[in-house]
Amino acid sequence: MRGAVGILIISHGALGEALIESAGHMLGKPLDGVRQLTVSARDDPEALFARGRDLVKQLDQGAGVLVMADIFGATPGNITARLLVAGRVEGVSGASLPMLVRALTYRESPLATVLEKAMSGGHEGVVHMNTDRCCGPG
Repeated sequence: MRGAVGILIISHGALGEALIESAGHMLGKPLDGVRQLTVSARDDPEALFARGRDLVKQLDQGAGVLVMADIFGATPGNITARLLVAGRVEGVSGASLPMLVRALTYRESPLATVLEKAMSGGHEGVVHMNTDRCCGPG
């Protein structure tokens, strides 16, 4: 049987851990099949890549893995780029809480759908609160 899409967050400092903890709080349950890889200035990128590759193998239960990097062009994004396998391991940068919650909500869907939903969650989570109709006067 095919499992849910695995999710790996690769980020600077404790961002990944905080995103996972916050999403679990919002969804009211512990999150299985979600891991994070912390990047610090002291880390060897090759060692991080090897750890990322191991985490992807652990997380892939048959439905693939979505890797979320905190920023494109920095070490987390560069490691993510090296892990990608089209249709099996997909990556997105700009990891955020709306992105993670949306991906978690659709984890039972095909990987392509989880990727699309994660990206839309990230896009829709950016709101100029002074001018967008969500919450301003009027």
